[in-house]
Amino acid sequence: MDLQLQGRVVQILEEQSGEGKNGPWRKRDFILEIPGKYPRKVCITQWGENIDAQAVQQNAEVTVSIDIQSREYKGNWYTDVKAWKVEHGSGNQQEQAPPPPSAEGFTIDKDFDDMDDDLPF
Repeated sequence: MDLQLQGRVVQILEEQSGEGKNGPWRKRDFILEIPGKYPRKVCITQWGENIDAQAVQQNAEVTVSIDIQSREYKGNWYTDVKAWKVEHGSGNQQEQAPPPPSAEGFTIDKDFDDMDDDLPF
């Protein structure tokens, strides 16, 4: 499933690193504000070489291609929003190719403001 989020980087969190069973790792989170009638903020994680190769800057307008993945640990579930591609600038939307269809044959192109939910947050 190919998902893209577009917005402004409002905060870049401190890089984290460590040693795992597969060797050293590093990650950095940034907060993307998605514009709209009710702007939403999403915490997105960059891993490894993508931190340097696709660096983000505070207040930059970006389009981020993401994967969403959940995992279970000791009975609790955790969800990550991982960036695999960051494109700078978002003003030329008409020149960009439309998002590719997902494996099910549907295109994921939903504006968050069009969602009808009754959550209080």
